[in-house]
Amino acid sequence: MSDTRRSPWRFGVPLVCLMAGLLLAATHGVSGGAEIRRSDAPRLVDLVREAQWTVDGLKAQRDELAAKLDSTHLRSSDAALAAMLRRSAELAGEADMDAVHGPGLVVTLEDAKRDANGRFPRDASPDDLVVHQQDIQAVLNALWSAGAEAVQMQDQRIIATSVPRCVGNTLLLNGRTYSPPYVIIAIGNAAAMQAALAAAPLVILYKQYVVRFGLGYSEDVKSDVRIVGHSEPVRMHFAQPIGPVNY
Repeated sequence: MSDTRRSPWRFGVPLVCLMAGLLLAATHGVSGGAEIRRSDAPRLVDLVREAQWTVDGLKAQRDELAAKLDSTHLRSSDAALAAMLRRSAELAGEADMDAVHGPGLVVTLEDAKRDANGRFPRDASPDDLVVHQQDIQAVLNALWSAGAEAVQMQDQRIIATSVPRCVGNTLLLNGRTYSPPYVIIAIGNAAAMQAALAAAPLVILYKQYVVRFGLGYSEDVKSDVRIVGHSEPVRMHFAQPIGPVNY
């Protein structure tokens, strides 16, 4: 009688071969036909070491350039810097940077005040009762035209780039806001400055508002007034140098 039992290897061997084939096919697809673990493939540690070499080389180059720059400055810049500082100090006075004092005039402008009954004039509009930018500018222009040597408004020195501007019922000057009274101090010939103020058309108009609506205005002659220096950075937006400067 023949043995009809079937050996498990009859099915196992083809299954193993099939799986091996699938594994080989997957490996070929991943590697693109090349060896996965090649002996010359770069390792992470090699990449890190190479990057470190690059950094070290750049650092050495930077240190070399810094040393050359320092040595050049030590040889030539001290004298040039000293010359520039001396020239800067000489120009500071002409550029209205230094604090000064001397005889002069103090002009004060102020918004209108209410009367004893707490009221303003009936026909006055809000614009009639406050000091405006043009009023400040008219006083400044008159003082400069009379030969004022230095001018200060509130706690700031007025320089070529200073522009007072109205912001509501306050005034903006060099980035800072101020409320009245506005005090303008000028060093110079007080009589000449008072004459210029008396002849300035816009100042004359302002004085009419003083009488009509109660705005504040006063002039005080002083034997000695002090004007602060200008300490803020000066940024020129449109000026261009006309040529090389010799120190």
